[in-house]
Amino acid sequence: MRIVIVGAGAVGSYLAARLSSEGQDVVVIESDERHAAQLQESVDALVIVGNGASPSSLEEAGIRKADLLIAVSNSDGANALACHTARTMGVKRTVARIEDQELRSGLQGLGVDVVIDPGEMAAREIVGLLGHSGVSDLVEFARGKLVLVGGITRKHSALVGRPLAELRSSATWEWVVAAVVRHGETIVARGDTVIEERDHVLLMTTTENLDRAAEFMGVHQQQVRRAIIVGATRLAELTADQLLQEGVDVVMVDEDADRCRSLAERHDRVLVLCADPTDPSVLEELGVNGKDAVVGLSGWDTVNALSCMVAKALGAATTIARFNRISYVGLLGGTGIDAAVSARLAAANAILRFVRRGRIHSVATFKDTDAEAIEIEVAASSQAVGKVVGELDLNAGAIIGGIHREGDALVPHGATEIHARDRLILFALPSAIHDVEKLFTG
Repeated sequence: MRIVIVGAGAVGSYLAARLSSEGQDVVVIESDERHAAQLQESVDALVIVGNGASPSSLEEAGIRKADLLIAVSNSDGANALACHTARTMGVKRTVARIEDQELRSGLQGLGVDVVIDPGEMAAREIVGLLGHSGVSDLVEFARGKLVLVGGITRKHSALVGRPLAELRSSATWEWVVAAVVRHGETIVARGDTVIEERDHVLLMTTTENLDRAAEFMGVHQQQVRRAIIVGATRLAELTADQLLQEGVDVVMVDEDADRCRSLAERHDRVLVLCADPTDPSVLEELGVNGKDAVVGLSGWDTVNALSCMVAKALGAATTIARFNRISYVGLLGGTGIDAAVSARLAAANAILRFVRRGRIHSVATFKDTDAEAIEIEVAASSQAVGKVVGELDLNAGAIIGGIHREGDALVPHGATEIHARDRLILFALPSAIHDVEKLFTG
């Protein structure tokens, strides 16, 4: 598949690296020569210096043979125009990153098939995580009936120290560990896998067992009554608005007086504090305790990380940090940061399903592994139909975590039979994705 990406910023460069590593034919158009040169050195893709909305640049990128245009530059208008121009030149599908609400309402006829807003997606993720404090990942599948929940296992966790097959045979509720991330390495779980303390575990279960799953991993959950948000970014404001709708009290902290004044004018239900959020005395004066969450959403990774660490040391129930540099996530896990969010990954989750084949209904990516969780529909022509899970010739880099069947959700066992039109939730390493698609889509 040929994919043209407009913009080599955080989202564009991440998508280019991920898709090119899978063997996709990727071309990136970037107007900044320095950014283009940096990307060309690190990614196996053609990088063109130019205006992604201009016919000449799109022609050079081979847009007439492209299957998909992804416009994710920092300019909403340029993204919309790039989609319009590409559509007139024959591209099949277009995706645009557009944050401006007014511009979205005027997109009719401009050739934009899908609009994404990474900020809105990340804000929803943060609110979901705060509803289950201490959980590091929370992804819903099967129309909300199945959930993939992540957490760092503690010493007292019932998961630690015994083979998964032994644990599951004695379980009174349905679950399956999909994967373990240990020292930066992703291990697709099997029956003989033994979980260790400090592992990052990704576990699939039904939604009604979410709290059980957190307890199973040793995650201590507390209800959050107040959120202290660090930063005056758009993501911080979007998150504050959603938390207020959920009935959570909100405090916003930033050390820039002008930004604080502007925040206070726009958000009359928010307490705005102009101070250094990394100064322990600031959080002490706010009386941070076990009913509070601290969410680092400034534009600076170091500020977000340090604020969370200080808050955790002072007794905050949960801490969430926004990271632009994904490599920080694996390094800082367990140092006072319960969960990490990334607008880059939020955008990738929305876009990747348009790259996958038509029977894939959703895709989720994660912060410390390049594996994906995908929801895929089993074709009637698939060789898997009629076989039980234990008989499948499934790539070793993949595991089935859940099945959505005729409105019901279940966590499969080795004897569970695969039916046509089942929606399977699979966790797969990049090397296994092609084989998984081939096996189940026929």
